Amino acid sequence: MRPLGVIGHLSRDVVAGGSPRIGGGPWHAARALRMLGHDAFLFAKCGERDFGRRLAALGLPVSVTVAGETTAFEFSYEGSVRTMSVGAIGEPWTIEDLPQNVLRRVGWLQVAPLLHGDFDADAFEWLARERRILFDGQGLVRRRELGPLELDGSLDHGVLRHVSVLKLAVEEAEAIGDPRELGVPEVLVTRGASGCDVVTRDGVEHVPARDTGRDPTGAGDAFGAAYLASRAEGHAPVSAARRATAVVAAVL
Repeated sequence: MRPLGVIGHLSRDVVAGGSPRIGGGPWHAARALRMLGHDAFLFAKCGERDFGRRLAALGLPVSVTVAGETTAFEFSYEGSVRTMSVGAIGEPWTIEDLPQNVLRRVGWLQVAPLLHGDFDADAFEWLARERRILFDGQGLVRRRELGPLELDGSLDHGVLRHVSVLKLAVEEAEAIGDPRELGVPEVLVTRGASGCDVVTRDGVEHVPARDTGRDPTGAGDAFGAAYLASRAEGHAPVSAARRATAVVAAVL
C-alpha cells in the first residue's frame, strides 16, 4: 500500500490569550497518525525553521519549505463557538515548492490549507494526479485577508473536481450550501462535540462523538488524518469516521 501524506502550512496560534504555539494541518494530523502508528509523510511550509524541527520531533518523515511569513491566528472560544482573527498570511505553495520525488510515493493525501489560495492552481493540479485527495474546506471559504476571519461561500470551488473527500466544519458547510450538491464522493461535516455527518451517494449518516471538554483546536486536522488513514486501510466511510472520532478524543 502506498503511504499517506499530509501537506499544508504550519501556523503560529494564540489561543485564549495564551502564549504562541505551533499549529496547522501537518502538526495536528501528525499527532493522530502517530497514535495510529500509520506510515505517513508530512509536507509543511512556514517562515520559521524552528517549527520544522518541532514537527520532525514527532517522529514522522518531514519535508519543510521555509519561506515568507508564518500564518498566524488568534482564537477565542465562548462555549463551542470559536472566533478567529488572522494576524499574518504565509506564502502560497507553488509547484516549485513541492518535493515531487517523495510525493510520487504517496497514494492518499490530506491537503490542509489554512486560507483560500494557500495552494496555487498548478501546485494543486499536480498534487491531485494519481492519488486520492482529502481536502479541508478551510481552503474553500476562508478569505485570504488580515483581521477578523471571514467565511465566503462564493469563492472558487474549482478544486473540488480533483477531490475524493471533502472535510467541512459545520460553519463552512453553512457558508457553501448543501454538501450533497458539491459533486464530491465523500463529504464530512464536523460538528465539534456533537460528532459529524458522513455524506455519500448512499445518503447522510450521523456519527456521534464524546465531549472531552478540552481545547478543540486542531481537532478537525486530526480527524481528517485519522479518517484518511482508515480509508486507506480499507474501512468504509462511516466506519472510518467512527474510528477517527475515537482517535480525536484520545488526541485531545
